[in-house]
Amino acid sequence: MSYYISKKVNYSYLEAIEKTKASLKEQGFGIVTEIDMQAVLKTKIDKDISPYIILGACNPNYAYHAVQTEENIGLMLPCNVVVRQDNDGKIDVSVIDPLEAMKPVGNEGLEEMAFEVKDKLEKAIKNL
Repeated sequence: MSYYISKKVNYSYLEAIEKTKASLKEQGFGIVTEIDMQAVLKTKIDKDISPYIILGACNPNYAYHAVQTEENIGLMLPCNVVVRQDNDGKIDVSVIDPLEAMKPVGNEGLEEMAFEVKDKLEKAIKNL
């Protein structure tokens, strides 16, 4: 089983980022972090990679439930979403599978929430 949900899209890189944010918003997620890996790696170690951004998506209601259920769950939050240009120039949007991400935690109180979050993230990706 894969640890992520992914879709190739026919948008430009910047368009894919904006459409991904909008699709996540429709499912109740806001973006709380953005990491431009292309810029970070160029600045920090002078290495070039294709366009690659990590969006930290958060649904406050689910985040609250998770923190109340498992105090150190912040180590696994927010839900990371990657928008990247692959080697053939196509744009790939991927999101972590929350069911897989929660397995190592071993707290059954998070399972139902993880199913719900997965459903919303799958819809967000599908709607791109």
